[in-house]
Amino acid sequence: MLTFFKDYKKFAIVFGVISIIIIFLIYNTLNVYQPLPIYQPTMVNTELVDSTIQYQKKYHKIANFSLTNQNGKTITQNDYKDKIYVADFFFTTCQTICPIMTDHMVDIQKEILNDNEVMLLSHSVTPKIDSVAQLKRYAIKKGVNDAKWNLVTGDKKQIYELARKSYLAVKDNGDGGPFDMVHTENFMLIDKKRQIRGFYDGTNPEDISRLLDDIKILKKEYTK
Repeated sequence: MLTFFKDYKKFAIVFGVISIIIIFLIYNTLNVYQPLPIYQPTMVNTELVDSTIQYQKKYHKIANFSLTNQNGKTITQNDYKDKIYVADFFFTTCQTICPIMTDHMVDIQKEILNDNEVMLLSHSVTPKIDSVAQLKRYAIKKGVNDAKWNLVTGDKKQIYELARKSYLAVKDNGDGGPFDMVHTENFMLIDKKRQIRGFYDGTNPEDISRLLDDIKILKKEYTK
């Protein structure tokens, strides 16, 4: 009888060790790193893609730009070189979705405040109204950290072309003229190669949580 229990004990130990190994292997298999997609115009709802690039299957990147931030500084792609960033489109006098979006950007700013790899970029869609002085007042009111977050104004046609042809953020068509108006809740996650890696509803807290998780996933690409 004692021999039986001794043998059983050995079997139980071996079985337990094997079980732990199997569980470990399964866990690691299920948690294999999955990179975020690199969005091309053909992968995005056609309503969000300008007709001139709807059939583009590769090489899509955010175009070069030159805009002015809340401090009167010229902001270009060089300010975001080797950075991951979150982009959106807003205007300071908006009373509907923009306050919610800005509050969510503030939440994101808190999470990335000490992360040198990640920044934020908000484009005004009413650049004539949103002067540098107006953006500065808004930035102070909202607690914008100048080192992390640029609120930019500038040429309307350039901003609207960025929204439609670079960030693929807008459902309606337009030419950036006097009567053209962009109004979108979309946040876009941009990688260090100026590629779109995610789209999020900037008014939805669950999407903001997903965005923060995706930033962590995206950062893993640069730690290998």
